[in-house]
Amino acid sequence: MQIAVTFRHMEASDPIRAYVEEKLARVKKYIEEPIDAQAVLSVAKKIRHSAEVTIVAKGITIKGSEETNDMYAAIDNVVAKIERQLKRYKEKIKEHKPLTGRERQIQKSVVAAESFEEAGSEPVIIQSRSFPIKPMSVEEAVMQMDLLHKEFLVFTDAASEEINVVYRRRDGNYGLIVPQGR
Repeated sequence: MQIAVTFRHMEASDPIRAYVEEKLARVKKYIEEPIDAQAVLSVAKKIRHSAEVTIVAKGITIKGSEETNDMYAAIDNVVAKIERQLKRYKEKIKEHKPLTGRERQIQKSVVAAESFEEAGSEPVIIQSRSFPIKPMSVEEAVMQMDLLHKEFLVFTDAASEEINVVYRRRDGNYGLIVPQGR
């Protein structure tokens, strides 16, 4: 397990770093290797201690953050939150067989908003990223979207091998966009 601890607006502390590593070692029992964990610890106005943790392991990304008036309590709370998310994820995975298929590469681009306001000009791409997406069921996609705290997720449907989009509706339910055949 690779753990990176970043300190913001506070002194780097070996005891706190060791405490984070000890607590994050507990999540190993829920997911297989390799695991990369990024912990960001920060203090605001000398009383707001916050801990943010992002864990990436074998096709799953889980994020959690907590804020209290004590750094150790914030670390405990965020690790407990991530453990609950991982338990929930593991239970859902046990309920259905993972579907195998081909992975696809997709590209994500971020367009500058100002470029739309200027009449007649082309949009300006300010960021572009490419990453693989694994085939999954709609239920897995909703679960992954919830774990990532995103409003939508583009995924390959394992049954049809088509690219679909699942999104969170304003009423709290989920929507699914499925491409039509030609």
